[in-house]
Amino acid sequence: MFGSSGQVFVYNKTKETFLAFRVNIADSVAGRLIGLLGKRSLKPDSGVWIFPANAIHTIGMMFSFDVVMIDKDFRVVSAKELVRPFRVILPKLRAESVLELPAHTIFRSRTEIGDELVIDRYEAGRIPKPDGAQKAVKNEQVVSDRRVEMQA
Repeated sequence: MFGSSGQVFVYNKTKETFLAFRVNIADSVAGRLIGLLGKRSLKPDSGVWIFPANAIHTIGMMFSFDVVMIDKDFRVVSAKELVRPFRVILPKLRAESVLELPAHTIFRSRTEIGDELVIDRYEAGRIPKPDGAQKAVKNEQVVSDRRVEMQA
């Protein structure tokens, strides 16, 4: 999907909140197997996106974290807060991938089952303009074109 390198951000489109800005992609066998093993904590606004996956375990983990499972349409099908070490999260049949996020991320972002998420890469140099800004620029071009016509 995104390749095995780089990072993505996770945005809750339903609630208009960000879950994380620096999420590592784990789409290889080794990446999915290792996940957060060996780490002592997650930095704020970071995480791991594991796919394909519909279940996880926290055996060998050293800290609690939040787990969000999403389907193929990026809808939340499960949200578990403060999953402690040495636990097993059973498979969710509709889940296609799993987000492992810092503790309290679900609460802070108000994420719930059914919410639609956006997962995407950052693109350097591309700053999206709000719809209103694009219309304003277009209207200004029309007005300036009319001024030129009237002066001629």
